[in-house]
Amino acid sequence: MRYQLLIFTILIFFASCEKKLHYAPDQSEIVGLATPIQLGIDSTKVYLTDYFPNWKVIDRITLPSGITMRQDEGDSVVSLYHNNSSLRFYEVMSVFTSKGQYDIPLKNSLKKQVTFRYKPRNSNPSKVQIAGQVNNWNPSESLFTMTDDGIWEYSLWLNPGKYQYKLVVDGAWILDPDNPIIEDNNIGGQNSIVTVEGPNLEKVPYQTPIDFRDKELVIQFTNQPTHAYVFWENYRLDERYLSFNGDKLTIQIPQNAKKQKRSHLRIWIENQFGPGNDLLIPLEYQSPVTYVSQLTRNDKHTQILYFLMIDRFFNGNPDNDQPVNDPAIHPKANYMGGDLQGIEAKIRDGYFDSLGINTIWLSPVTQNPLDAWGLWPNPRTKFSGYHGYWPIRSTRIDFRFGTDEDLTRLLNTAHTTNKNLLLDYVANHVHKDHPIYQKNPNWATPLYLPDGSLNTERWDEYRLTTWFDTFLPTLDLERREVFEPMTDSALFWVTAFDFDGFRHDATKHIPEVFWRRLTQKIKIAKPQSSIYQIGETYGSRELIGSYVGSGMMDAQFDFNLYDAAVATFARKNTPFSTLNDALLESMSYYGWLHLMGNMSGNQDKPRFISLASGDVRFDEDAKLAGWTRNIVVSDTNAYHRLQLIHAFNLTVPGIPTIYYGDEIGLPGANDPDNRRMMKFEHLTEHEQNTFQTVKTWVHLRRQLLPLQYGTFRPIYVDNDTYVFMRQYLKQTVVVIFNKSDQSQTLTVKKPESLQGKISKTYFVKVEQNNDELKYSLPPLSAGLIVFE
Repeated sequence: MRYQLLIFTILIFFASCEKKLHYAPDQSEIVGLATPIQLGIDSTKVYLTDYFPNWKVIDRITLPSGITMRQDEGDSVVSLYHNNSSLRFYEVMSVFTSKGQYDIPLKNSLKKQVTFRYKPRNSNPSKVQIAGQVNNWNPSESLFTMTDDGIWEYSLWLNPGKYQYKLVVDGAWILDPDNPIIEDNNIGGQNSIVTVEGPNLEKVPYQTPIDFRDKELVIQFTNQPTHAYVFWENYRLDERYLSFNGDKLTIQIPQNAKKQKRSHLRIWIENQFGPGNDLLIPLEYQSPVTYVSQLTRNDKHTQILYFLMIDRFFNGNPDNDQPVNDPAIHPKANYMGGDLQGIEAKIRDGYFDSLGINTIWLSPVTQNPLDAWGLWPNPRTKFSGYHGYWPIRSTRIDFRFGTDEDLTRLLNTAHTTNKNLLLDYVANHVHKDHPIYQKNPNWATPLYLPDGSLNTERWDEYRLTTWFDTFLPTLDLERREVFEPMTDSALFWVTAFDFDGFRHDATKHIPEVFWRRLTQKIKIAKPQSSIYQIGETYGSRELIGSYVGSGMMDAQFDFNLYDAAVATFARKNTPFSTLNDALLESMSYYGWLHLMGNMSGNQDKPRFISLASGDVRFDEDAKLAGWTRNIVVSDTNAYHRLQLIHAFNLTVPGIPTIYYGDEIGLPGANDPDNRRMMKFEHLTEHEQNTFQTVKTWVHLRRQLLPLQYGTFRPIYVDNDTYVFMRQYLKQTVVVIFNKSDQSQTLTVKKPESLQGKISKTYFVKVEQNNDELKYSLPPLSAGLIVFE
């Protein structure tokens, strides 16, 4: 009896030592994790509905010293006014409701003012502009002014990073004559380069989660931070939960976590030199996740996407085959028979499980026209809507792909085998035969510009109004009467059919109000779900990032990183420093553990393997190449280069995305040649080897927590070799690349934070001698070492 009483007393004592956040309600009024608010130069608009779908629950907002707020009565938008120089790199905004208090990080701007100058030589221009990554290649946004001494100038604020640009002098695009730094643009030309320096990564703090014991997480620092901002879910932990001891921080996980199977710790740090890396630690109740078996398909960071084009994947039901009966359509541009039953069949026969895929992204499933549209001159052909991007209905399945019952069975099969299904949704435009346009032609943006020219394919200068073609009206989604029904039609697919999320087509051509309204509706309709939304935007990181956040999308595809990866792995002379710089720059925009998509390929670009093999040149019209040549893989080294880009995508932060056929090396120029029918049988030796290699990297991604939630740190970078490590608690992964056509032996000093012994190696030989690691890699290969 005394023994039982003693045990009970001890339990009560330890329970009383656990701290509870009394201002954190059992049911959060913020859906998901509140992403940091990026502050502007001197003012920032905050959309309260981004964080609180019902923003009227807010009673008051408190802000740090140096920031003031204005909110018009009854308005869900507040304006923050600030002097950035008086703020730390991170600050916190607190929001109070009747249920509790919520804390949202504020991220200070790192932008610097950059001035471009142009001195004419033997000319007297009337207009000077700039176009490049500094302004999304839109010269109309950047008009120079001439000074008294005849020099043209233009200033703008830029984030740290490297930017390609050209000057536009009286309409002629030229290299900057006063800037000797130029770079290949990977399409046969060159651009001038301006670099904006950011914080010194050797001086900013760096944090690593190293241990967990008795409901406490231990973080170790390199370069001591001056401030640490620790959040459990959307609540900042104060000093009661934090204990600093030298280069370590111990975080006590709050008692509130006991009630939640999945919650998260997030940590941001800074010192006088700048912000450090950020951490995301998934928790299972009151302990960090330590086994991959604890993760589910609802944990977004565990996703490995596989993008397939329904018509080009697998024909499961020949009875619904119905190509457009028009001899003007070339067979490459007509329906080939793939359907929903075919996708379900490949799930059932284990193809996706074998490869390790847990998220399938479907091309648009909606009804497309029954006749031919568009025109290509050589060879002369029209096109069918096999790809799904010309909707004539927004909530009806194309009968050539299947029925409502087929889609329901496909979703059930995917979910019972622990897979997510994402739907490619088209909101920017409809086909002219769509009822919404037939009944409301005034809902479209103007087809003709004020100067009388066609407003088609004006991707940058008129990105929110341009039409993709004369038969594809762009909807004016700034207008409530237009965006309300269109957001409803998107919501239909995640409520009526239980899709797990969207890939959104043509994201940058759609105004932000559409994305905010859609995301608000999803949060209200499915507050407990883990809907994942990823967009498609080709442009600057700032433009891409402007669509990512709590009230918008979870992510977009990182085309800037993709371009750097293609150049690095497909071209011999592009150094790994190009890729490393691009990767670190993306992290500075999107976070160190973001959900951005890292692609092996894309339906609008030539296949990677065909660029790597030289069968498609970087400087040619890749669409024309696909129509006029039989694109094959003439250099088998390209298979190894393809394996490298897969290994990279599967080991760096972000969501790896495999474009169907890239797991075997399906060749192709630009569309429609890059949209060939998927090949499952009679694989060559090189295709089989590529599949097995990609399969190994996919399974490593899914088996190793450091590759999903670990820190990232480069160890060594040169022209042909690249080494980085990722750490999560007591496990560390080191990844090494050799992109040269020679074997490489590389000796690298072992980082101080790299603890433990080598437990496993893949595709690489390694020797450990005191404080050095010696790696041996075959030509064109990547390897991985696990330390525990």
